[in-house]
Amino acid sequence: MAEDSEVLFGVEFLVSTGGDIAHGHEGAGFDVCGGEFPRLPNVDEASLVFTDERSCLGWGNFEFEHEFSLVGRGSRMEQPGEISLKEMPPILNAQSVTKQFGAKPLFRDISFTVEDGARIGLIGPNGAGKSTLLAILAGTVEPDMGELAVRKRARAAYVPQDSRFARGLTVRQVLETALGASHVNEGEREGRLRELSGRAGFEDLAAEAASLSGGWRKRLAIVEALVSHPEVLLLDEPTNHLDLAGIEWLEELLALASFAVVTVSHDRYFLEATSNEIIELNRVYAEGLFRVKGTFSRFLEEREAYLESQSKQQESLRNRVRTEIEWLRRGPKARTTKSKARIDTANEMIGQLAAMDSRTTLNSAGIDFEATQRKTKRLVEFNDVACDIGDHRLFSGLNFVLTAGSKVGLVGPNGSGKTTFLRMLRAELEPAEGSIRRADGLRLVYFSQMRELDENLTLRRALAPEGDGLVYQGRNVHVASWAARFLFTGEQLNQPVRNLSGGERARVLIAKLMLEPADVLLLDEPTNDLDIPTLEILEENLLEFPGALVLVTHDRYLLNRVASTVVGLDGEGHIGKFADYAQWEQWLEEEKPGIGEKGSGIREQKGLSQAGSDPQKPVKKKLSYLEAREFATIERRVEVSDERLAAARARVEDPAIASDARALEAALRDLTSAQEENDLLYARWAELTDKAV
Repeated sequence: MAEDSEVLFGVEFLVSTGGDIAHGHEGAGFDVCGGEFPRLPNVDEASLVFTDERSCLGWGNFEFEHEFSLVGRGSRMEQPGEISLKEMPPILNAQSVTKQFGAKPLFRDISFTVEDGARIGLIGPNGAGKSTLLAILAGTVEPDMGELAVRKRARAAYVPQDSRFARGLTVRQVLETALGASHVNEGEREGRLRELSGRAGFEDLAAEAASLSGGWRKRLAIVEALVSHPEVLLLDEPTNHLDLAGIEWLEELLALASFAVVTVSHDRYFLEATSNEIIELNRVYAEGLFRVKGTFSRFLEEREAYLESQSKQQESLRNRVRTEIEWLRRGPKARTTKSKARIDTANEMIGQLAAMDSRTTLNSAGIDFEATQRKTKRLVEFNDVACDIGDHRLFSGLNFVLTAGSKVGLVGPNGSGKTTFLRMLRAELEPAEGSIRRADGLRLVYFSQMRELDENLTLRRALAPEGDGLVYQGRNVHVASWAARFLFTGEQLNQPVRNLSGGERARVLIAKLMLEPADVLLLDEPTNDLDIPTLEILEENLLEFPGALVLVTHDRYLLNRVASTVVGLDGEGHIGKFADYAQWEQWLEEEKPGIGEKGSGIREQKGLSQAGSDPQKPVKKKLSYLEAREFATIERRVEVSDERLAAARARVEDPAIASDARALEAALRDLTSAQEENDLLYARWAELTDKAV
């Protein structure tokens, strides 16, 4: 059997009879055949011939899948022999997989399948083994136990967290190498290269790949992976280095994709937009993972119900164990089969409870940034500030006051000057024009996105460089206690930092920063690699921090919840101040051509003062993810409660039960219960409305 050398998009098929073979695909294949399947000389009807290896299975009209494998139904199927048509196997099928580094396993006996059309978001706490599991699915890491089955001829493309390219290679050369490795016809390579680079937004194909920003390197790595037309794309934290525009580009790319996708991510908006299934890898579950079909918000609801059910089961088991322990303490003699069986059952239940308690003991990182006791409100003042890098002006005309209690989100595309803005705040750079005035003795604490940590240091020395003690808020703390606060075990203290996951390294840096009292927190992409529970704790702490905050992040959920003011840079010399991220997006899409006054490069939105947030006005907390879901349904719940209350009142006022003491007492109880529920719902509605407005 022969086939042409084209690398084709879409669904492939074979058309064959005798020695005549045609190879094509949906679209181009139809075009070659004049818009229909070819009519071959010895076949009466337009038909497809399906083959298995070198033998002909038959011909007919079918719904079918990639690489000649049958999954659907047939009509007028003529078979040279008896054939059973089977459903397609999963693209990837990992069964009973175990992997460990050191003494403790990352995960044990995990089973994980990827079907056609899957859009799986893989989440879990830092150190649970998400990246390792993804690498096992990609075939780059071998499991200690278990096996991975890959569908015949299926291709998996893997994009790891850190996208690196060899020095000297251009964007063009990277893509040309990938096209060659995928055996694309040489005559088609240039067109394919321009199509791929154009879809990703690359304008300069001669740019050195290694010198690109982290976001553009990530785009290039994703496009490089797509050259092979994979059946499944495996992405490990793809949003970490993408700017907000890059994340939206990736969301659109995945929405239109025909391949399956497995994504490790902690970006909640991204998960909501791109996933139709969420899998959490976590030892809290008996099977090691929890799988829910649906969006991320649906997953949160299902997980809450599961954990509540597990808690009830655990409490029931605890009560039964308590009863059995009391019985055992009375010293029953195992002389009878019945007594011996009960003793065995009691010991088994005690073991089950111990295992459940071990799994469900959850700890959270103790993040608590310390503020100074400064009374000064005006911390940093920008007066007509302009910033240049070389001959390129990043922005100009900035007048802004950073005050105690203000929460500023800094947004803009990669290369627009966000990190440069933070460097000016830290007095590492002087403005090209204007002046920056800082309060005397100002204490700034800076979290760098570069995550500078000596990988050869042990965790002990990274947390406490000069001994086994450190000082936090005026108190001496042992390094083991400090490590435990950030979810590190005693075994990890003497391990090198290079063995830590990305999220664990981020927690080390946060632990170091918390030792420094701050007037101003400067956080440059602090959410990269952090798991969702740690992100939620970080959000709460930033909202409570009494000093000023300047936050650079691609996490739109964190930005919307924490920032009371958004400063946006467009990368073309303009800067604007906005109430929230939605206003910034609207400005970019609709109002950018008329930015501010001519030459000013500054834009105000909806009366935002030059001083930013009112220092006397407390920053309102915004809706959390679950609160937003609750807010969407609470009005209907209030209506139902109103109806129940009205019915309860009508029943109490019914003359028919006035003389029936028992019925009247029951009606009054119902009325009291309905009134309490109604009052609570209205109070909750008011609370959520206040946060939402």
